[in-house]
Formats: sequence, C-alpha cells, structure tokens
Amino acid sequence: LVDDEVLTGGSVCEAVDILKENGAKDIYLSFTHALLIDSAVDELKEKPIKEIVTTNTLPVPQEKILPNMTVLSVAPLLGEVIIRAHEGRSVGELFNE
Repeated sequence: LVDDEVLTGGSVCEAVDILKENGAKDIYLSFTHALLIDSAVDELKEKPIKEIVTTNTLPVPQEKILPNMTVLSVAPLLGEVIIRAHEGRSVGELFNE
C-alpha cells in the first residue's frame, strides 16, 4: 500500500483488512508523511502489516515507531536539491535517476 500521509490510519487500515480478506499474504505499507495521531499507531499495531516504511519529513517520536517500521531520512535528498539549485543544475533530473 502506498499513501502520501497517514494521520488517523483509517483508510490504510481499511485497505489492509480488504487485502487480507482477499487473500493477501504479506502487506507492506509506505507513506511519505507520518502525522500519526496516537490512535493511528494503536490501529497499525493491530494490523498484519509485514513492513511499514515512512520518512522523517515530520519528526516521528520514538514512541510512535513500531517494531516493523523504518523511518528513512530525507536529508540526503534535500541536500542534493540544495546543491543542484545552487549550481544551476536540474532538480527534476534528480527524480529520473
């Protein structure tokens, strides 16, 4: 499952249920922005999600990081964008590499 952000977790948890009901063996969840209110973390804990991958575009408090969750840093990407902008190179090409 891929989403841009998770706040309440309602839509992704519903999607997980539908996938399981239809025979999905392993479910992976990826979202860019981890807004994650407390109830979302509780909901995600209960779902059969093999791996969750998100980014640190917003700070993710340690207590909201689940054992099956990886939080990727966007720092290298932002650094490269700054370098390219400063040097007058294409930022758009970065996303084609």
